[in-house]
Amino acid sequence: MKRILPILIVLSTFILANISTVVSIVPEATFVKAIGKERVHVTVMVPPGSSPHTYEPKPSQMKAVARAQLYFAIGVEFEHVWLPRFKDLNPKMKVVDLSKGIEKIPMAAHHHEEEHHEANGLDPHIWTAPENAARIAQHIFDALASADPQNSAYYKANLDSFLAKIKATDMHIRTLLASLPKGTAFMVFHPSWGYFAKAYGLKQLPVEVEGKNPKPRELIGIIKAAQKAHIRAIFTQPEFSDASAKIIADELHIPVIKVSPLAADWSENLIRIAKAIAGAK
Repeated sequence: MKRILPILIVLSTFILANISTVVSIVPEATFVKAIGKERVHVTVMVPPGSSPHTYEPKPSQMKAVARAQLYFAIGVEFEHVWLPRFKDLNPKMKVVDLSKGIEKIPMAAHHHEEEHHEANGLDPHIWTAPENAARIAQHIFDALASADPQNSAYYKANLDSFLAKIKATDMHIRTLLASLPKGTAFMVFHPSWGYFAKAYGLKQLPVEVEGKNPKPRELIGIIKAAQKAHIRAIFTQPEFSDASAKIIADELHIPVIKVSPLAADWSENLIRIAKAIAGAK
């Protein structure tokens, strides 16, 4: 019996062997786990509360990259600096581009009375729209099924289940926003919700762009724009300072709601935002 147990342990480990994967941000981990479940091991590079604009990996994370089979890239700024280094560290690791086939939109700029700042570059927050999330999920399935073909049916069943959840999330949001006129605006500190806004015919009004806080004169213009648009709340992210947002909120007597596009509970997160925009409790 003592000899049999180690053999059984080895066999069970082989049968349920994990695919070692690395992702840049938390929402990707949510998607990968939804499709791979116990057959994948996921390491997240940018942890909750950190900014993908400035984060530097820890030695333990570099070790995870060194032994990973798959890296799921999504186009965040973190990858521009670190992905080439990860490839050098682990040339055998396959890099999967989850943004493939998704049309990116320009990063939003904030408006005020006297000038308009053009934002540089494209918005990387593609996962904030359900349609894009479904495409991302398909890419994840394709990669896992290719890496582990004998379990492709398992991954396909999980994909179908997750796609159903994405569809249900989309329908719930559309129901919440159904009574709002097209073009209804919501205010954000950092312009992370462009794809969400586009998906539902909304408009995001950013307080800042590319990490720059508005000057006092600019704040006046932003406050006037918020009053004109009947803004009901300002969304801020834990990863960024919200000092300017609080000034605007105090002036307009509206709440500041902390919500991050990097949250793990992807579906619930989008529904929370839709409720706040619609003024639902």
